[in-house]
Amino acid sequence: MNARQILKQLLRRDQLLVAPGCFDGLSARLVQEAGFEAAYLSGGAVARSMGIPDIGLVTMSESIERAAQVVSVINLPIIADADTGYGNAVNLVRTVREFERAGVAAIHIEDQITPKRCGHLDGKEVISLGEMTQKLQAALAARTDPDFCIIARTDARGVNGFDDAIERGQAFAKLGVDAIFIEAPQSEEELAEIPRRIPNIPLLVNVFKGGKTPMLPVERLEEMGYRIAIYPSETQRAAIHAMRTALSTLKREGTTESIDAALTTFKERDRVVDLEGWQKIEQQYLAVDEERK
Repeated sequence: MNARQILKQLLRRDQLLVAPGCFDGLSARLVQEAGFEAAYLSGGAVARSMGIPDIGLVTMSESIERAAQVVSVINLPIIADADTGYGNAVNLVRTVREFERAGVAAIHIEDQITPKRCGHLDGKEVISLGEMTQKLQAALAARTDPDFCIIARTDARGVNGFDDAIERGQAFAKLGVDAIFIEAPQSEEELAEIPRRIPNIPLLVNVFKGGKTPMLPVERLEEMGYRIAIYPSETQRAAIHAMRTALSTLKREGTTESIDAALTTFKERDRVVDLEGWQKIEQQYLAVDEERK
């Protein structure tokens, strides 16, 4: 099975699929190495890796480039953040085609206005249910691989209230999307209510520290009925902390020797990115080239 078929199979289980966030090839490799079954290409993390906030500044072409980079280095199904589709229904059609061509297994599309902002920031606005319905229909019609998953996300909870978010999720489910993502529920009670009111379709939950949604253990989320849990921030938060520690040590001490035991070794750094595999390719074809001289 290819990655998309694997994701479809994973979503048919009565088990939570945990997809940690990645934002480049290196972080994606580490997610796979850790033994997870899927990776989440976080739009917010991609933006921050570029040194900019998650307020709709990243373009579609930049997102596609990063998606292709990640797909090229791991074998896991990748769930990618496609924001609003970067415009109206016409823009979304191209977005679907480009993400599908890049090789990701799934994308989620949200009902914010363009440009969007992080789902846990204030000041969001959403388009009408009618417009979002048309956009999702366009997205479903645009895909050429039926195994390419379209996940419908609504940010209406923070704009129009919880009931409107539920109504939108119910409406999206009727269109034939592959999963529903209600962003930023604000209590454990709301988290539990979503699966009760939107049954019979995989539900995605966004889990990270510091947002509007309480962090619950995976066992509790699975028990509630969720089938995908994305953890968009943990890898990047860890990376920021570790880089700051190394840089502050270097600045203060003029060397990083005092923390060397906590740093990845030179050899391990190269193993993570498969230097040996690339060297074998180099040796194979350079040897052939030498024989021709």
